[in-house]
Amino acid sequence: MTAPALTALSVMSLLSLGYLSQDWTSPNQVEQPNHPRPHIIFIMTDDQGFNDIGYHNKDIHTPTLDKLAAEGVKLENYYIQPICTPSRSQFITGRYQIHTGLQHSIIRSRQPSCLPFDLRTFPQRLQEAGYATHMVGKWHLGFYKRDCLPTRRGFHTYFGSLTGSVDYYTYKSCDGPGICGYDLHEGERVAWDQGGRYSTHLYTQKVRKILAAHDPSSQPLFIFLSFQAVHTPLQSPREYVYPYRQMGNVFRRKYAGMVSAVDEAVKNVTYALRKYGYYKNSVIIFSTDNGGQPLFGGSNWPLRGRKGTYWEGGVRGIGFVHSPLLRRRKRVSKALVHITDWYPTLVGLAGGNVSRMDGLDGYDMWETISNGKESPRLEILHNIDPLYNAARHGSLKNGYGIWNTAIQAAVRVGDWKLLTGNPGYGDWIPPQMFGNFPESWWNLERHTEAKKALWLFNVADDPYERYDLAERRPDVVKQLLARLAFYNRTAVPVRYPSEDPRANPKHNGGAWGPWEGDEENWEAFHLKKRRVKKQKRKFCKMKSFFRRLNIRMMSNRI
Repeated sequence: MTAPALTALSVMSLLSLGYLSQDWTSPNQVEQPNHPRPHIIFIMTDDQGFNDIGYHNKDIHTPTLDKLAAEGVKLENYYIQPICTPSRSQFITGRYQIHTGLQHSIIRSRQPSCLPFDLRTFPQRLQEAGYATHMVGKWHLGFYKRDCLPTRRGFHTYFGSLTGSVDYYTYKSCDGPGICGYDLHEGERVAWDQGGRYSTHLYTQKVRKILAAHDPSSQPLFIFLSFQAVHTPLQSPREYVYPYRQMGNVFRRKYAGMVSAVDEAVKNVTYALRKYGYYKNSVIIFSTDNGGQPLFGGSNWPLRGRKGTYWEGGVRGIGFVHSPLLRRRKRVSKALVHITDWYPTLVGLAGGNVSRMDGLDGYDMWETISNGKESPRLEILHNIDPLYNAARHGSLKNGYGIWNTAIQAAVRVGDWKLLTGNPGYGDWIPPQMFGNFPESWWNLERHTEAKKALWLFNVADDPYERYDLAERRPDVVKQLLARLAFYNRTAVPVRYPSEDPRANPKHNGGAWGPWEGDEENWEAFHLKKRRVKKQKRKFCKMKSFFRRLNIRMMSNRI
């Protein structure tokens, strides 16, 4: 049987078995709202695990997020990607990684790579629909050319960091020993004078200023607030960590404090939405970008795996929608939703024509979220990464001649999930476990299934992936392998270039920024930097004084 025929048979077989039951007659279009186009606030956190929010875990204090979620719609079958760049690229393009060339790893600071220039981002679509668009926070989608920057990809304004990880106070970012630079930007310029404040607070202040300066009655607004929290380094003002002082694991304690700081930030943003007249016609969306990292305080318990893996702990995310415009509020949605779905959902909500956007892998989910209708999404391609280390015991033969199981890949169809290759570390990690152990110890469990390269789970019945059904259900295995083969035929070549030495901040005035085809006057950045250093010494003296005062006031050691 040919592969296309097998693929068609696979889908029909799954439908007949009831795994993909769905009303195909209903159009995948959002009804035009009977209200003005809404203001859209999308809040994304970094590395926040499934167990790292109050309504999943009472030990984490997030009263604001809990309240917003309880009064809105909790998305409890919501999927993201296992690491930063893939999630952000799928969010902003509405396409799977295999359709953008970003199948492998993240975009590193010295790589001459970014979002493909021929793709229209959804902020660009919102601009076409008449929206004012703003981004505050972490970008991590490439910056080697100015055309890669947020202000060239759909945002009228930008304030934040371009790389994957920075110091929360100094905004120093390193990409290897001795390859460090300053990374805080406003628009397309380095914001030398803005450093020194905790990034969660600084980003919140910027959003509030945007809301205060804009007239909500004159133009709809879109803000993408992309916190770097709760990504490493684990840094937080002491007052957020203090309530968790009884936690034995130091990493978990600091991490929890960072989550609480985010919760307070969201409280301040929603307060500003009400104060300046946005709230009644607003849609607030909250999402993490990938699973938590237990090595540094995160928790995905009771899900399997962690950040960077294709187990549920790496790809099942926290997500909710809060809005006065929701028709059915205060409920939990089990509808299948993926991060690519935000593109058509938000463009449709803004009045754009979703049907004219070819090549999207996302679906318009507004009727599903707002009215509780069935999800139009039937399956998710988690990824196919041909560059990831091949599994030693995988082969085309083990994949029934349909798919080489040595390749790292994962797909969900209906309630079934198939993984091939090496999905990543696959243990179940309770909160506060192993936080201070050597990193090498984490690999001890990975060899318990060293001869496996294929797994099948029914994630509806077994959300914790404890019962592998690959040997018992070879019929389903073959059908899902055929779906991987089908998707792979649509993949574009992987874009993962070698690092460019010209990217080193020492060649660019001490800051990370575009280095190819850039005529920026870096000498001006040097001059600004020297002026700021004098001011910074005064700031450091004041900071030292208040730190000593704070220590005296706190009787208990954190």
